[in-house]
Formats: sequence, structure tokens, C-alpha cells
Amino acid sequence: MEKFIALVNVLNEKVGQFFSWSAVALVILISSEVLMRYAFNTSIIWLAELETYFFVFIFLIAAGYAFKHNKHVRVDLFYDTFSEKRKAWVNLIGGVFFLLPWSGIVVWYTFQFAYRSFEIGEKSAQPGGLPMLWILKFGVFLGFAFLFLQGIASVLNAIQTIRKK
Repeated sequence: MEKFIALVNVLNEKVGQFFSWSAVALVILISSEVLMRYAFNTSIIWLAELETYFFVFIFLIAAGYAFKHNKHVRVDLFYDTFSEKRKAWVNLIGGVFFLLPWSGIVVWYTFQFAYRSFEIGEKSAQPGGLPMLWILKFGVFLGFAFLFLQGIASVLNAIQTIRKK
């Protein structure tokens, strides 16, 4: 159990660190598009689509990283005042009944969706758009897969905390 938790933590840490640089790329892309639109009255469709790809890299693929560091959305009205064991129970129940089933379903369906896109060589419907739309779809799959793995690690961590005397 310890090895699995450590492996998932290291994996999501590395993924989060790697894709954190996507934020810089996204800022550059958006700035470039705004400059082109307002200064030169033109737009490049593939540039606008590339923004969506980087958005997926930042917010979906790095979701496991955010969850690992408790930077995800949570209503902490009572949670902050709970003891460690009580927090562990909340994490265990939330993980088992909400996070894992939901992210598992999304992983299952997005893999099929992305794989079909890859098989048919799906590309953007826009003239001048990006040629490999399946990359974006696999990004959604990977994001939920990393979140699912981190959810398992979180549940196992909660079990360990509850078992401690």
C-alpha cells in the first residue's frame, strides 16, 4: 500500500511539474492572439485551438497534482476544524462514493472516445484547424486517469490514518 501511494504521488508530482509550464505557453498564446486580433485585425484558427489544448494540459492533466496538494475545489466550512481521523473519514467516504466512481466512469468513456478519434484520424472541423484532435481527447482521458490514481492513493491514505492509534 505504501509503495503504491508513493508511486502515485511521485507520478502526479512529476506530471504537475511538467505541465505547469503549459500555463506560460497559454499566456503567450492568448497574448499573441489578442495582439493579432486587435493590432492586425486577423486571427489564426489553429492558434485559437491550441489554447484549448494547453487549457486541457493545465487543468485536466494536472488535476491529480492539484488533488494531491489539496488545491482542488472543496467546501471547507467544517472540514478545517475536523481532527485528522475525521478528515480521513470524510476523504474515505468522499473518495469511495463520489471521486472514484465518477472519475472511473469518465476514464472508461473518454478512453473509448479518444481511441475512436485516433482510429479515424479525427481533425478539427475548422478550415486551418489542428490536424490531431485525438491528442486533446486523450488529454481529457489522461487527466481523469491521473485523478483516479490519486483518488485511490487518497483513499488508501485515509485508511492508514483511520487505522492509526
